[in-house]
Amino acid sequence: MCCIRIGLTGGIAAGKSTVAARLRELGAYVIDYDVLAAAVVAPGSEGMRQIVRTFGVRAMREDGTLNRAWMAEHIFGVAADRDARDRLDAIEHPLIYELAKRKDREFRCDSSRRTHGPDGVRVDGCRVIVHDVPLLAEVIDVIPFAFEHIVTVEAPESVRIERMMHARAMSRAQAEDRIRHQTNRENRLKIADIVIDATQPIERMFETVDTLYDQWTARS
Repeated sequence: MCCIRIGLTGGIAAGKSTVAARLRELGAYVIDYDVLAAAVVAPGSEGMRQIVRTFGVRAMREDGTLNRAWMAEHIFGVAADRDARDRLDAIEHPLIYELAKRKDREFRCDSSRRTHGPDGVRVDGCRVIVHDVPLLAEVIDVIPFAFEHIVTVEAPESVRIERMMHARAMSRAQAEDRIRHQTNRENRLKIADIVIDATQPIERMFETVDTLYDQWTARS
């Protein structure tokens, strides 16, 4: 069975997760890299051990989980070491890619067997695999996947800051720090061939997503 791989990205708090959720509702298989990032630093994991060796014991809470507040301050804070983000990425990214490759491969193998639905009717059209990668523009040269299309979900920086302050209880300074440590809109637009405006009414945005999904699944 045909499979099409889509890269999905967007600035923090732009609305990417809303688009990913809609694609999942439509039937896409979504590989959420935020979920993978959490999995590779689970208590007792190799990722967690490497982080403690690199950043010290304060990076881990007493229960063995990642001390996210402490790490955020030391990665994104104004006093963070300049290479702190690179050191964390060097630990997490290889582990995330391996997990993503396994999930992608397992879905493709499963899809190749699903030539008929539960009622015995042949299933035509492509299955859609979405790699939901917040920082895709930053890793596009090293991520071990090729994408038929790359979609970026965009909203103005001012809108994103307000969303982070209200929905994530961040201060304005914290929200601005997060944006400052991400690649900018121009770099996302360079790698994307599809742009979704997340400031439009959600019904209209869903219509755009639905149309894209129909086009992708119609491929043979």
